[in-house]
Formats: sequence, structure tokens, C-alpha cells
Amino acid sequence: MSGGSRMSIRGSASVNSRSALTVPPKDRSVRLRVMPEQSNDYRVVVFGAAGVGKSSLVLRFVKGTFKESYIPTIEDTYRQVISCNKQVCTLQITDTTGSHQFPAMQRLSISKGHAFILTYSITSRQSLEELKPIYNEIVLIKGDLRDIPVMLVGNKCDEECRDVTQREGAELAKSWNCAFLETSAKTNYNVKELFQELLQLEKRRTMSLQLETKKTKSQKRKEKLKGKCVVM
Repeated sequence: MSGGSRMSIRGSASVNSRSALTVPPKDRSVRLRVMPEQSNDYRVVVFGAAGVGKSSLVLRFVKGTFKESYIPTIEDTYRQVISCNKQVCTLQITDTTGSHQFPAMQRLSISKGHAFILTYSITSRQSLEELKPIYNEIVLIKGDLRDIPVMLVGNKCDEECRDVTQREGAELAKSWNCAFLETSAKTNYNVKELFQELLQLEKRRTMSLQLETKKTKSQKRKEKLKGKCVVM
């Protein structure tokens, strides 16, 4: 998974960098060229309280790495090439802030998102409670969620000091009519499965982490000869 790329927005410097663009207010065409929208992007947004392991899950999936140290995130975006309707497209994963200081960024991420991962730590009941207003905001902006993939994820299931049972997580997911999974970014438990299942929940198009590659002539010839008797 080392092929993933990353764009970072960290701290107040990122806000200053945006405002530093000397673009006339009325020149919207220039702004669109600065940050173009990719029509073949499939945008997954990861929400959760600070410290639940959102960044660790994403980094484990995209880069196959895990870091013990905790660095607060404002917003990071990672990209991974996947298959969509048998075509190559980009899985864009937005790792959002765990802070409540950026409600406008949260609403923008929801409005642009195609699928959502709601993450809590099994060691913190408070982190589960903090997901409820986020879920309500998704419903408010997106409306009917029947065709929108949503996963409730209990991370850090390798920890012994559990504060939220697996049953409680599953019951909340059932009441929200979304999928549920427990993961561990540290041990790499259910991380790839999380993203696989999320893409499988997408009913409007066929999504897969595996790219469909074109078969070479030798591969086609081998398949043609497979099962046939050869006279020597």
C-alpha cells in the first residue's frame, strides 16, 4: 500500500496559505483551476474524536505503517488507486479533525463525501457518544442514507481496558442502519477488511480494491489450453 499519496492541511498555516492566494473574489474560474474536482474520485470521509486512531487506521491501510506517537490532525487526504465499474479510479480518503473547532470543514467534508467511516475507541465511551451528533449531521446534509455506505468502527480492539462492548457497538450500528466492525490499527486487524466492506456497501457502482489488469497473450493462451488434452 506504499503507493498512496498524501495532501496535508495542518494548523493555522494552512488557513494562511489559502488566504494568501491573490485571486480576485469574482474570478471563480481561476479558483476552480487551483483545486479541480476529479469526477472519478470516490471520496471516503473518516470521522471520530481526537485520539481514537483515525489517522492510524488510514496510514495502516494506505502505507502499511503504524506509529505509537499521537499527532493531532486538522485534515489530511490520502489517495489510493482502485477499480470502479471495471475502470481505474481514485479512492480519496479524508482523515478529519477530532476537534469541534472546525464545523464548516466538517459540513464541507460531509457534502462532498460518498461514504463515511465513524470511528470510536473501544476504550472510551465518550468517543462513541461524540459520534452521535456527527451521524445526525450526515443525515441532515445527505438525507436518506440507504444508498450511502456508512461504517461504525470500534478501533483499538487489541486493548484490554474495554469501555464499550462489541454488542453495544453492533446495536448502535443497527439503530443507525449501518455496518459495524471492530479494528486494530496497531495489529492490522480488520483494517483492509474495513475498506473492502465499505466499498462493497456501495450499490450505485461496482467498487473493488483490486485493479482488473489486462491479460497478456500468454495468459490468454494458457487459459485457452487449460483443461484440453495435448498430444505429444
